[in-house]
This record gives sequence, structure tokens and C-alpha cells, in this order.
Amino acid sequence: MKKFGVAIFLGILLCGLSFGIDLDDSAYGTIADYLHDIYGIDDNAGLTAFPVLNVPMGGRAEGMASAFAAVADDISFIEYNPAGSAVLPRSELAFFHNNWIADTKVEGIVYALRLDKLENMGLGFGGKWLYTPFTEYNIYGERVSKGYYSEAVAFLNASYNFFPDYHFYGVAIGMSLKGAFRFVPDYTDNEDNIIAGSGLAQSAAMVMADLGALTRFNFLKPYYSREKNTSVAITLRNLGPPVRGDALPSVGSLALSYKPIRPLVFSFEFFLPFNMEDISLSEKPYFAAAFAVSVTDFLSMRAGVLNKAGNFRLTLGSAVKLEKLSIDVNYSLDLLTQLQPLNRVSLGVRFDMGDNNRQARADEVDRLYLAGLDAYAAGRLEEAQKCWEDALKINPLFEPVLQVIGTLREAIRLQRHMDDMREST
Repeated sequence: MKKFGVAIFLGILLCGLSFGIDLDDSAYGTIADYLHDIYGIDDNAGLTAFPVLNVPMGGRAEGMASAFAAVADDISFIEYNPAGSAVLPRSELAFFHNNWIADTKVEGIVYALRLDKLENMGLGFGGKWLYTPFTEYNIYGERVSKGYYSEAVAFLNASYNFFPDYHFYGVAIGMSLKGAFRFVPDYTDNEDNIIAGSGLAQSAAMVMADLGALTRFNFLKPYYSREKNTSVAITLRNLGPPVRGDALPSVGSLALSYKPIRPLVFSFEFFLPFNMEDISLSEKPYFAAAFAVSVTDFLSMRAGVLNKAGNFRLTLGSAVKLEKLSIDVNYSLDLLTQLQPLNRVSLGVRFDMGDNNRQARADEVDRLYLAGLDAYAAGRLEEAQKCWEDALKINPLFEPVLQVIGTLREAIRLQRHMDDMREST
């Protein structure tokens, strides 16, 4: 109960600070002008279809300013690196809500899991929906058309972690198929008459794909843990043909994350947009950088910046973990989609659906390995052999047992041979 109270207090404090941050136009304009002087203005910005593909649902990934492809340690991977499901620590179900621009909102739901029998394989399902009121008035202020402009995306993800063993993390490769739909309400002609089918003529449907790869390893690691402290990833997202002459926001990325100490992670991601309809109309490259820190076992915080052609998105976020439930809150100061600075908040709720007893099996392998060492040191070789063989039944790739059990079996064979010789004499 004490932890719960502290978590709620810190969460409320973070939200209060977030809502209190409100840079005025002059301060924000000075920063934006400075970035424009360095990077220039991207004349090709905004030429692609389906803006919903560029709007984050929320969660830890948005709090890290989208520098998440190499981190990919929770369900937020679905939008950033399709290889993430194969290495997802636990199955998760998540709901997202993002207050975007004015009355525009984004809702999302995602479920992802690692399979029981094929635990190196992951699957993910989900979708997100962007919607904004569409209201048309005539010159007299009378409403003549109404409805919602909306865009929706559905995800179907699968990935597999190849070649994992005790020392090598493996290379996870994944793919997400995405179906997108855009709905436009009917609008009026110059005489304020609704044109039947006019909205449908502007509506569209599209199928596209994301590809991703991820691996982890140890590099300049000053602490002891089986967890690898460095990750690299490469992704290609929104691969598909143009929609009514407009290209999709296709982008490739190269990402890196690094843990100098156990509670702290830094991440960086370089993005290279490419227009599949006309490469000369591709947007300029951009980048995102972020960090996240686990303050306690139930509270984590993160911050990041995404800089895109002189405009940037600054994010702050926090997550409170309560047993099987995690609540993510992000605050963003955004100039990527607004001519004026925009302050907004997104909310994500994640449910821990368990790990199919993977951790319990790993703990049992460790117990059997240590029990075998104790028996071996005491000269009880057959008992040690049984412990280690049982460990290999659970995890045939557990390298410490593989390294010693061959020697043990040979020692047992020699001991039995010597016993037979003594008995024969």
C-alpha cells in the first residue's frame, strides 16, 4: 500500500509538472529558428499519405521520442520494430489514448505474445484509429455537412529470434503487415448541396509492410547481469505503393541503445525517409535521442527529443507499475505537426499477461546446475549427471552444462571401468 501511495503521488507530480511546462511562442520560436538555421526547412515535408502512420499511439516509445527500435522491450515495439515480438519479455495487452491536435484523437489497442512451444517466435496484433470532427458551414454560419474524418491502421506481426544460445542473444527478424483505411465524409458544392459520394471518392485503402532486425550484446559493461547492455536494430517501415498518387511515409532507420548501468538506458535512432513514388521528393534525414531510467522497481521515467528538418518534438514520460498493470503518461511539446507550439498528453495502460513460465524454467535450470556442481564437488557424480541432464531437458542450449557434462560422463565411465576391474580381480 505504501508503494502504491508513493507511485500515485509521483505520477500526479509528473503530470502536474508536465502541464505546467508551457514555453511561450517567443521562446519556442527562438529554438525553432535556431534549428532552422542549422538544418534548413524541408520543402518535401507533408507530401505523403496517411498521416496516422506518423502519429504515435503513446506508451514508452513516445516518451523516448520514437528512438525505440533498438530498445523494443515492451509492446510499443509494434510501431517501431517488428522484430520486437520475438524477444518480448512478457506477453502484454495495451490500450492507448493520445490527444493530438485540437479535437483530433488517436486510440490504439495491441496484444503481443511469445509462443509457448516455439518461444523464439513472437506474434502481435493490434490497430489504431485517428479521428477528427468534419463540419462544413455555409456563408450564413449554418451547418451543411458533418461527420468524422478518420484513418485506421491494423497490424499483424510475426518475428523469430534466430541462433540464440547462452552467449549469443540471437538475431531477431520480424515483419508486420498493415492495412490502412481513410474515410472522408461527403462535402458540399458551391451551392451548399451535399455531393453524394464525394467523400468516398477521396477515401482510400492500402496494404503495406514493416521489416525489422534486432540483436543485443555486451559492450563496456561495468556491472554483472545476463542481460545484454547494448542493442542495435535496423528497420524499414511503411513499404507500399502510392495511394491516389501520394506516396506512403516510407522510412528506414538505424538504431542503437546502451545501458552504462543497470537502471539507465540511452538510445539513438537515425531516420532516412524515402519517397517510393519519386525519390527526389524524399524528406530530409532526421534523428531522435532519448534516455530512460528506472527510479525504483515500480517507477520509471524517460525523456527524448526528435529533430526533423529544424522542427522538434520534446517528450517527457513516466510509467508506474502496479503488480500486473503499468500506466504510461507522456507529455509532448510538439512543432512537427503544428505551426504553433502544441502541448499534449498521451496515456497508455499495459496489462502483464505472463511469460508462459519462461522465467520459472530459467530459474529451475539454474537450480539444477548449481545442485549438480554441489554433487560433483562432493564426489556424487551420478547425482550431478542427473541434475545436469534434467537441466538440459529444460534448456538444451544451456552452455555451462554443455561444457561440463561431457567431462562428467567420461569420468563416470572411467570410474565404472575401474570398479569393474577391481571386481574382476
